[in-house]
Amino acid sequence: MHGLIDKFRNIATVFTFGTLLIAAPVSALADPVRIAFGDIPTVESLHLLVAFERAKEKGLDLEVTYLKSEDIAAQAVVGGQADIGVGGPYSLIQKVKAPVRMFLQLSQLRFYPVVNSEFYKDWKDLDGQEIAVHSRGSGTEAIMRLMADTHGIKYSNISYVPGAEVRTGALLQGNVKATIVDSSGKRILEDKAPGKFVFLPLGDVSATDEALFANTAFLESNPEAVATLVEAILTTWRDIAADPKSIVALREKYKLLPDATPDMVADIEPYFTEAAALGLPVNGGGADAAKDDFDFYTISGALEGKAEELKVEDFWALGPLDTAIAKLGTK
Repeated sequence: MHGLIDKFRNIATVFTFGTLLIAAPVSALADPVRIAFGDIPTVESLHLLVAFERAKEKGLDLEVTYLKSEDIAAQAVVGGQADIGVGGPYSLIQKVKAPVRMFLQLSQLRFYPVVNSEFYKDWKDLDGQEIAVHSRGSGTEAIMRLMADTHGIKYSNISYVPGAEVRTGALLQGNVKATIVDSSGKRILEDKAPGKFVFLPLGDVSATDEALFANTAFLESNPEAVATLVEAILTTWRDIAADPKSIVALREKYKLLPDATPDMVADIEPYFTEAAALGLPVNGGGADAAKDDFDFYTISGALEGKAEELKVEDFWALGPLDTAIAKLGTK
């Protein structure tokens, strides 16, 4: 595994502790709200960056730190180095019994397992082969483990390569032969190397990819800050669902992703047009999303036990979302 990961150290730009301090108006909090984001900022997270800016405009002081994986972000929240994390820490919550709860669904799994057709054609060909996913405990890992179980195969190794765009580039460069990418990566592969890659079928998969989560003590002590953030995200999601092209103007307004390449910029509108068509979680997930997650993550092995016996309140704090929905209504 280490040999493969070493190949990406000159490919990926990883912000291990590169903190983006967002200057904000005076907030009711004495200290900024510290958010641990287990990924690098890319096109797929642009709407979340917009929502952060909108929360800032409402008086919320934010300090966002980009880390190299979701599990490190979760550890930062558990250890008190961050107040809020971005990810899906179901396994961590169950195994460690940490007082951490999810409170807002940001995205659902929209990923595409893909292989280099020079080496593989279908799922059976991956038996005994190495694959790459985003991070340990991530939705991408859960999908690939579920598919291995579904098709009766076993991978020789799972390597962790953060960033869908990094994995896409690695496929094009030949450093990876089997992995999983997002819709943006799928379009890039089809455009730059038509016919070279095969996208493997998934079937019906419905589960949380990323959510906001926090220590229960933080949620209880800072309801106004949490409410401001939740409302900013929900209103942003709804605006983009209604008009996907608006994300382009919002990026320019807030001067986001200033180092984006021309290819990345060109992909913004198609990415969010597709995301809106597939369905953004404009109502924030909540109990219904949790129950779908129980079905998926117990089958994939990320959660232990029977789905119907798991309790929503053991993984989710529903209060912040319920409050926001009462104010904003449902869509």
